Amino acid sequence: MPDEKKMEDSRVETIHVVRPNHLNAAGRLFGGILMQWMDEVAGFVARRHTCGKVITASVDNLRFMKGAYQNDMIVIIGKVIYVGNTSMEVRVDTYRESLDGMRSPINRAYFTMVSLDDNDKPKRVPRLIIETEQQKGDWEAAEKRKQMRMLRKEEGF
Repeated sequence: MPDEKKMEDSRVETIHVVRPNHLNAAGRLFGGILMQWMDEVAGFVARRHTCGKVITASVDNLRFMKGAYQNDMIVIIGKVIYVGNTSMEVRVDTYRESLDGMRSPINRAYFTMVSLDDNDKPKRVPRLIIETEQQKGDWEAAEKRKQMRMLRKEEGF
């Protein structure tokens, strides 16, 4: 396993079509289905980054911005934006793609993923190579979210 990787090395993009069994009572994509798809993408991204087993530790800032409906094409993109010692943060963005290829955002969340060894114990993750100002901004925002998670844990929230 390499000691460090670029953000693009572990990027994952998946596509789903909203089918009738994915709809809630309001005729929109059920949030739990979308969360499952997003968690899968976060797991794929983390596996690519670590070349090993991973587990979801938490999800932050899950925001439903717009709905999705039957026959909509849903594009989910994930990438590692921050690494700690044994964990990493994966940003997962979800879009509804129209027939002309235009994408409009419908959801974003940040998944904390933990790398595991063969005994299911946390293990060190590869460092992350930061190449652009945007990536630096993503890293710094992830550090702030990590501090907020630690504060919530201390305060019992």
